[in-house]
Amino acid sequence: MMPSVAEYDAVIVGSGVNSLACGALLARGGWRVCVLERNDWLGGAIKTEELTEPGFLHDAFSAWHPLWVGGAAHAELGTELAARGLEYLNTELPTATAFPDGGAAFLLRTAEGNAEELGPEWPGVLDRFFPNAELAFGVLGTELWSSAGLALGAKAVRRLGRGGAAVFLGEVLQSSRDWLETTFAGERAHGVLAPWVLHTGLGPDQATSGFMTQVIAVAVQEGGMPVPRGGGAKLAEALARLIRDHGGVCETDRDVERVIVRSGRAVGVRLTDGETIEAERAVIANVTPTQLHERLLADADVPEPVREGARRFRYGRAEMQVHYALSEPVRWVGDERLGGTAIVHVTPGLDGVSRAVNEAERGLLPAEATIVAGQPLTLDPSRAPDGRGLLWIQLQELPWRIKGDAAGEIDPGDGQWTDDLRERYADRVQARLARHMPNLESSILKRVALGPHDLQRANVNLRHGDPYGGALGLDQNFLWRPFGRSPGHTTPIERLWQIGASTWPGPGLGGGSGTLVARKLLEPPLTQRAITRVRGLASR
Repeated sequence: MMPSVAEYDAVIVGSGVNSLACGALLARGGWRVCVLERNDWLGGAIKTEELTEPGFLHDAFSAWHPLWVGGAAHAELGTELAARGLEYLNTELPTATAFPDGGAAFLLRTAEGNAEELGPEWPGVLDRFFPNAELAFGVLGTELWSSAGLALGAKAVRRLGRGGAAVFLGEVLQSSRDWLETTFAGERAHGVLAPWVLHTGLGPDQATSGFMTQVIAVAVQEGGMPVPRGGGAKLAEALARLIRDHGGVCETDRDVERVIVRSGRAVGVRLTDGETIEAERAVIANVTPTQLHERLLADADVPEPVREGARRFRYGRAEMQVHYALSEPVRWVGDERLGGTAIVHVTPGLDGVSRAVNEAERGLLPAEATIVAGQPLTLDPSRAPDGRGLLWIQLQELPWRIKGDAAGEIDPGDGQWTDDLRERYADRVQARLARHMPNLESSILKRVALGPHDLQRANVNLRHGDPYGGALGLDQNFLWRPFGRSPGHTTPIERLWQIGASTWPGPGLGGGSGTLVARKLLEPPLTQRAITRVRGLASR
């Protein structure tokens, strides 16, 4: 039975990776932590289950963990998580693109290999990126709306000069198309790198997508495409175990209805069953602005401009997942390395990605969506019975409200997603995949598709089937995420913090926002920091 008295220092609403990372860091720091999850599993968009056939372990939503393994939370918690059963597996073939003509190109784990795959321009990309890598990755790991953000800007000016800092900022704002076309002569390089902007919630013609393309390309070369042995849920399980080992609790089927606010300060939460749980030091909500302001703070005194900003918050493109249990591994046409690659994008290239994004944003079902074909068995054979095959398919260029079909083949009906419409679109995708995998359709044991409506039903934060916590146009990104009237992780309510994909540094399984907030909360009080500094100066 959960207590209804002030037994916790922090109550965390939701159990996604940011919640669990935040909770683990706070619990290690001596805080009494309570994580509350409305669903019957911990992990949010991390869920491993036998979705198709017995013995086939599918990551139902998110699946790949390069951002986590390369992030600050893993750097701090990795050893303790490994002691609790978390083991990461990696590969020398992290990603590739399969083109309609049967050709393929790869992004590999070595600079030399990538120069051969992407062209002679690649070493120059690295020569320009690495001297300022600290700044590039610092942008993604810093609370921008803070003194730390100002310090990062000052560091850029000191290192690069005012002119150089202005150039760096301009390059951050560049689109992927502009960066790719001015950097690489070969279209194969464009086709390998352009699809990765979709994994950041952007399209290749949007501001900042060029910066994200560079960051991801370098991160994949340096870090590969790691996954936990046994499925992504092993990360959530290890984090929850760490929290519990430090005296905290993580509970499922606990739906938070309201944040309790007294005198402008968050002091706890009320659940849908009427129970209240109080927090002495912080309430941390891993939710979208819609959930925060329309539900959790429905009765609170929030400034009207902030309410209006939350009402105007935009969600991005919808996505769809398709999972296959197969009687045998798929055989790819063309380069035999495709069969051993973790993630293969199937697309005509940069223009194909751009066209599909444009069609989706105009409300059309793309005629030729970018297919993300994940092959977890290339890293972790334990996820399926011996000799079998398993595919994880993601489609990131879909509209939530459907106005038509770019191919003119599917009647969208009243424009809402239905199970029938989902299956018809999955059939289109499967037919395209079969041209690259001749044995796909003959080896299918079971197919399970999850449309945008299924995703929204499964997780309240996947609003409109958007897996990235809201559109990432420049006015909802970087300094302005989640939106201009409420940037950063603080809220108009004292001691109430917002984390998750809707907040900086945005989507992805890095745990970034949870880590930023945990570190802020674990800072000593200002007076204690001043005393420590004075003592340090006196001892010199």
